[in-house]
Amino acid sequence: MFRVNANKKLLDVWLLVDCVRCGATAKLAVHERVPVRSVRRLRGFENNEPRLVEEVLLDPLVARRNRFTLDWDGAWHLDTPEVPPLDADWPVRVDVTFEAPVPLRPDRLIGQGLGLSRNSVERRVKCEVALARRTSRSFSFTLLPRR
Repeated sequence: MFRVNANKKLLDVWLLVDCVRCGATAKLAVHERVPVRSVRRLRGFENNEPRLVEEVLLDPLVARRNRFTLDWDGAWHLDTPEVPPLDADWPVRVDVTFEAPVPLRPDRLIGQGLGLSRNSVERRVKCEVALARRTSRSFSFTLLPRR
């Protein structure tokens, strides 16, 4: 829930959040002592628009300023078809899309989703994004057959 406070021609905007681990409520500063005219989407803050809450929570600048991190453990699931048998057409191209921008390492996602070890992922997966670097954007990879 957003809280908007005016002091003459200056505004403060906070997002009130609850920690799912400990249940504590925190006040995250979105804007502090800024002129009213410089606040974009003021109506969105006043109406507590859910899309705006998501946008603010995922903003790395807001997270850094307020010294918080989001815990993404267990926040994703990879829906996979069965791995094709050895006599199928190889290589197999796979597209990964995100419903929510959950930052994760592609090598872990692929390994857990397809039941492959880290070494197997390194040997059998060709990808346009760095496998060991976090991403929250859609990507594609090619799965090569076992040797």
